[in-house]
Amino acid sequence: MTDNLMPSSVPQAAPVETTDAEPSIVVASQWQLMWWKFRKHRMAMISLIVISVMYIVALGAGFFAPQSVDTYSRRYTQAPPMQIHWFDNGVFAPFVYAYKQETDPRTYARVYTIDEEHKIPLGFFVRGDEYQIGLHGVPISPINQLAITTDIHFFGAITPGDPFYLFGTDDVGRDGFSRLIYASQVSLSVGLVGVFLSLILGIVLGALSGLLGGIIDNIIQRIIEILRSIPNIPLWMALATAVPPRWDPVYVYFGITIILSFIGWTDMARVVRGKFLALRKEDFIVAAELDGVPRRRIILRHMIPSFLSHIIASATLAIPGMILAETALSFLGLGLRPPIVSWGVMLQDAMNIATINNMPWLLIPGAAVVITVLTFNFLGDGLRDAADPYHV
Repeated sequence: MTDNLMPSSVPQAAPVETTDAEPSIVVASQWQLMWWKFRKHRMAMISLIVISVMYIVALGAGFFAPQSVDTYSRRYTQAPPMQIHWFDNGVFAPFVYAYKQETDPRTYARVYTIDEEHKIPLGFFVRGDEYQIGLHGVPISPINQLAITTDIHFFGAITPGDPFYLFGTDDVGRDGFSRLIYASQVSLSVGLVGVFLSLILGIVLGALSGLLGGIIDNIIQRIIEILRSIPNIPLWMALATAVPPRWDPVYVYFGITIILSFIGWTDMARVVRGKFLALRKEDFIVAAELDGVPRRRIILRHMIPSFLSHIIASATLAIPGMILAETALSFLGLGLRPPIVSWGVMLQDAMNIATINNMPWLLIPGAAVVITVLTFNFLGDGLRDAADPYHV
């Protein structure tokens, strides 16, 4: 009877909750550990979002740019940037004020003043210049055959032809904001393509150097030392002069990319060589060799995957160098040339003090280069830290 009269004051045992948290951690892969460590790096996550937005805008340049890259207006040459007003009398109705033009009686220079009586309404998904989906200025026949022509733009003047210059215009009257977006296609793609080619060269030559050793290792290392001993800019200039000036812009684009890749593979080769030297005496590599596994399979299935995360981090940190190299070559007139538009080509218009004094907004492409390089560096730092998930 006493068994049925349990005092209410005696605490009952709490049920044990079983979760799958511990098994998921136990069986977590290397990529899961990297992701858990990477998302704790706040600046790297922000940089990943910024870079993703930049590449999305670059891929849809015709949609996000208010005007075509070739559209110009002689009436609005050297016009300063326009300020967007998002509300009109308390109602969300974005607009910009039109410009009135006057002539300075002393210098005879064109002076723009705000005309507050003339508002230019803005909107989303407006009609404007026609464009095709694809890389501007890089004609690839399979893409052109499938290209869709449209005139819908994400944001711009509601009435086609009304002046709307968010980043001002150049001395020809071309919209700086639209050209900046189109230029991002070339500048951002040069970094990716150049790093991809240098990655292949670095992995192949670094693997041969670290795995075979001997005279092959000595030859590859001497080549690396010679290339690294030459200052970058003179070497870029010497190689860029080998590109004929009468080449088609497409060939110039790929020529500059190959030149940058030819120089940028040395760092990756050093990294891969060091990893191969450290791994070739590991037990699992020795066991694979004793088991008769072909050397190519050992490299592709055992050695490279073991430090693939470090390769990705190194490649991410190498992309800003490629972008800066292309910008420097194009700025000096030795890289990409019109009609191809890149950030370096745009910076050619701001080469003298007088131009910068009259049109300081022409330096905006330089700010785009700085932001891109910083975001890639932050992203690379986050990936490099995440590549070693056990490092606190």
